[in-house]
Amino acid sequence: MKKHFKSIVKAALISVYIIYIAGSVVRMTGSGMGCPDWPKCFGYYIPPTEEAQLEWHPETTYDKGMIIIRDETLIYANEDFVTSQSFKAENWSPYTKHDYAIFNVYHTWTEYINRLASVLSGFVFLFLIAGAITYWKENKKVTLLCFGAFALMLFEAWLGKMVIDSVLKPSVITIHMVAGLFIIGLLLKVLHLLSEKQLEVKPYNAFFQRLLIVSLLLSVIQIALGTQVRQFVDEQVKLFGFENKQMSLYNPSLKFYVHRSFTIAIVLLNFLIYYKNETLKLGFQLPKYIIGLLVFEALSGILMFYSDFPFGTQTVHLLSGTLLFGAQYYLLMQNATLKRGQSHQ
Repeated sequence: MKKHFKSIVKAALISVYIIYIAGSVVRMTGSGMGCPDWPKCFGYYIPPTEEAQLEWHPETTYDKGMIIIRDETLIYANEDFVTSQSFKAENWSPYTKHDYAIFNVYHTWTEYINRLASVLSGFVFLFLIAGAITYWKENKKVTLLCFGAFALMLFEAWLGKMVIDSVLKPSVITIHMVAGLFIIGLLLKVLHLLSEKQLEVKPYNAFFQRLLIVSLLLSVIQIALGTQVRQFVDEQVKLFGFENKQMSLYNPSLKFYVHRSFTIAIVLLNFLIYYKNETLKLGFQLPKYIIGLLVFEALSGILMFYSDFPFGTQTVHLLSGTLLFGAQYYLLMQNATLKRGQSHQ
């Protein structure tokens, strides 16, 4: 287990990014309520594929918790039973957590696949915990960071339930996304601790480190502003309907314009970081990837605003932002390690 632990950490990190991709597809397609309950989907472990499965039928077996739609409301079976020739209300109870009672097979399976991604990630994190325990005597930081990431994954699972129960409340979705960034940060820290001895000896530059700190802070602020803009878009979708994408950014708040203009400062600062890395011959590889991620993030943002959210742009925008955060944070740790290395010389 210890021999392959670094690969397990990488797999856990990739699984978190896969969850981000799956979640962004859910939001992009308006599939968030495709499964109205949690952790099952309409009371099934494998969701229905047609609306007829959610209708009441005579002489049919229903397991406890299975949901049907009747009179445009959700009701669930109180116990395991077989229906007779007539509907008996005493066998059913209303689903009271919300009143969303719509079935769309496309939305249902999009949301279900999103949940499968989370389940897969959960199994990877179990391997992560098992491997982290073996590091307790050698490096307690590794073990504690992994347990912290696992605890946040459990918190994320609970937040997933809250997202459904609140019928996609924007603030809950925002917390859901930000918690994922903390998990990414913890896993990157573990990777860095496992890789410190493999780092090449390079000169440390204090000004470069300050640029990295400011750059990371600006990115975090930008992500926070982005979640606020996303909340506005969600509210517009509820108001005008998912099919009217052209209204998603109709008469936006000041936060949108700040978010858009803030990109200029972030791009300029990261180009300065790239320039300093080259002219000072620091030898880091991440700055060029950071520039590439900024290009993808900026272009996808432009397309969303001027072309009414073309398919896939939200996913590219979100994934670019989260990858950018990870790259900047890891570069910051790499440069900080050089300072500690010089102090020990």
